Amino acid sequence: MTTTQLRDLNVLISGASIAGPALALNLARYGAAVTVVEKAPALRPGGFAVDFRGHVHRTVLQAMGIWDDIHVRQTRMGRQTIVDEHGEARVDLPSAMMSGDVEIARGDLAEIMYERAKDRVEYVFGDSIATLTEDADGVDVTFDRGTPRRFDIVVGADGLHSRTRRLAFGDESQYLHFLGYYVAGFSVPNHLGLDRTARIYSDPGRMININNYDGDPDRAGAGMVFQSERLDFDRRDIDRQKKIIADRYADMGWETPRILRALERADDLYFDAIAQIRIDRLSTGRVVLIGDAGYGATMGGMGTGAAVVAAHVLAGELAAAHGDHRTAFAAYEAEIRDFAKGCQKTAGNAGPFLAPPTEKKIRQRDRAYRMLSSRLLAGVFKRLTEKAATNIRLKDYA
Repeated sequence: MTTTQLRDLNVLISGASIAGPALALNLARYGAAVTVVEKAPALRPGGFAVDFRGHVHRTVLQAMGIWDDIHVRQTRMGRQTIVDEHGEARVDLPSAMMSGDVEIARGDLAEIMYERAKDRVEYVFGDSIATLTEDADGVDVTFDRGTPRRFDIVVGADGLHSRTRRLAFGDESQYLHFLGYYVAGFSVPNHLGLDRTARIYSDPGRMININNYDGDPDRAGAGMVFQSERLDFDRRDIDRQKKIIADRYADMGWETPRILRALERADDLYFDAIAQIRIDRLSTGRVVLIGDAGYGATMGGMGTGAAVVAAHVLAGELAAAHGDHRTAFAAYEAEIRDFAKGCQKTAGNAGPFLAPPTEKKIRQRDRAYRMLSSRLLAGVFKRLTEKAATNIRLKDYA
């Protein structure tokens, strides 16, 4: 259902991953004029699988009209198995434990939201914000390629390394907190013949997995997490990133040599530090941050769930304030801050949990998994994983 509370509001959103399209869809429902600018030439396909848990996520996705669409395109992921260096099972992790109530590839989710709003939202691909100049009545924006334009408000939804945040709030070194680990992901041949399952292997300070989320008999994904000091590399230098990974995993067993050979040919590498954004405020003037740009964690913090909840809240507060950004931004921060911090808190131990630093800690983690995956404790684990995801009381913005 579309209303007209925001028909006079002209909004620029930077970023078309998850938070940006989620906010664009919500704002379009209130009648706002929305432009989304994205530096990539098109929506990014594939990516890591993301999941939703609990009644808050479900309520927001139903309000957006995409709950059923997500279920149609869900991964239907089965068991994930922790193995030893010979490929023998150590622990089986049931799908409900790892994939929440529903799981979907990040790219598929972005596409669903894009398709829902593309007739009401302007998407500009292959461009980025270059400068922001704010006055009492709006924000003048220049772009790397496009013609300068003017907007009522600007939203930074451009991820952990947000350019919008840098322009409005200062360099990311003030806000990006490194957590001692790195993560990588890329496509590999499905040489294990996996079908919506995964295999996970760890040795001290390193984890590697092979996963198949979509049932493709030929194609799988590899994921890596490793402990490290802070590394110096250019985020655009893919060859350097591949060398870092290859050096770190050169002596690892199991299927690692085959995965590293696939890495040499991979054209979809994702590589970044496991880090969090910690910032005192989410808005300044007519610029506001949402999703990973404002309170992101690289992994383990339910970032996708937090992003869609935040999009629901920010759009709702703007509608409730009839476009008054000062009132809406203050209310948005008050509603979302504790919720976002709680999601971040769950992510703080993602690195040590996925890649424990010692053999002893690996065995302790596996024992914990065995207990939590038992039928007796399944309900306890579900409540634990939903605690942060449901720690917000949603207003009725209708």
